[in-house]
Amino acid sequence: MTLSIDDIRAAAARLNGHIERTPCRLSRTLSEITGAEVWVKFENLQFTAAYKERGALNKLLQLTEAEKKRGVIAASAGNHSQGLAYHAARLGIPVTIVMPRSTPFVKVQQTRAFGAEVVLDGEGYDEASGRAKQICEDRDLVFVHPFNDLDVMAGQGTVALEMLEDVPDLDVLPIPIGGGGLIAGCATAAKHLRPEIKVVGLEPAMYPSFTARMRGVNGPSGAGGATIAEGIAVKQVGDVSYGVARPLIDEVLLVEEPFFERAVALYCNVEKTVAEGAGAAALAGLLAYPERFRGKKAGLIITGGNIDTRLLASVLTRELVREQRLVSLRIIGDDRPGLLGNVSAIIGQMGANIVEVAHNRLALDVPAKGAEFDIMIETRDAQHTQEIMEALRERGYPPRAV
Repeated sequence: MTLSIDDIRAAAARLNGHIERTPCRLSRTLSEITGAEVWVKFENLQFTAAYKERGALNKLLQLTEAEKKRGVIAASAGNHSQGLAYHAARLGIPVTIVMPRSTPFVKVQQTRAFGAEVVLDGEGYDEASGRAKQICEDRDLVFVHPFNDLDVMAGQGTVALEMLEDVPDLDVLPIPIGGGGLIAGCATAAKHLRPEIKVVGLEPAMYPSFTARMRGVNGPSGAGGATIAEGIAVKQVGDVSYGVARPLIDEVLLVEEPFFERAVALYCNVEKTVAEGAGAAALAGLLAYPERFRGKKAGLIITGGNIDTRLLASVLTRELVREQRLVSLRIIGDDRPGLLGNVSAIIGQMGANIVEVAHNRLALDVPAKGAEFDIMIETRDAQHTQEIMEALRERGYPPRAV
């Protein structure tokens, strides 16, 4: 079983007019930050906000009339389910989706809104997949695998086809790996069109499924955990997708959680676009391994933008903390009238904003006649924070960051 450039070109012809041909644009600011020449493919602009529509639709368009009447089923953490549900509804095909119980609410809600029957079962993708196969057998449905299917891979490969049409001289494609469908399709297209291009896989350090397979570990791998990149949190890479992708991949890198968070925040603050954790994996790879990409023309795919709004708010707030633009200062002083007013006046005069104040008189490491204040402030940057701390120190209110 293999995948060819002809399969991907045929998929592109089928998909033409049914999906968005998303833009691939140069990001000057991300290029300055990473040291690479960064070109971004905005697959979060698909109708369901993810590239997964491509593979799902390519599969659906090749079903027989009898298969369409039986209906389809899939297991997915979100984006495959939404793409399949949306296009199945367009084509009049009944669809059932099994999603892990931990799937972000926004993805569950949107999948149901597209008309799918949603079954929540299992702690992760692997358990949900087992349940989906059971339902598939019981109801005689057609199983549409999110990655371990050549037709699905061919659809995903159209992303690279478009990128190299827009920017033919890309040096490197950093591509997220979950089950391996995207990298299998994109590597097949890219290596045919530009044999010298480097294809670099990126996995969450918590779920190194492809890396484990390369090292001869065939069973489920990884410690697991609550990664922000749940869309690529797969414990075992697909057999078919691995077989297609492995000979074409130059390197696989593991990415730790803070880099996914930084990448999501950068896309929001720099490109003014929303990326989910897995969707920002390519940029996370550039942030984590700048020396691997410096000076190269890199094609990054924002694979999806379906992130829970509460999680996005948390990520953006945490980034303010990392940049020391949101800092909590602890001040211990005499518990006398006016102290908090004096401190507040100094902070205000220095141009910062007080977000929150906690007043503690009962801490045992504080004198009985004293009080402890935790004051959260918002500043312009780390230097501004240091200037405020120095001003407080000079006025007799020495703070420490907590």
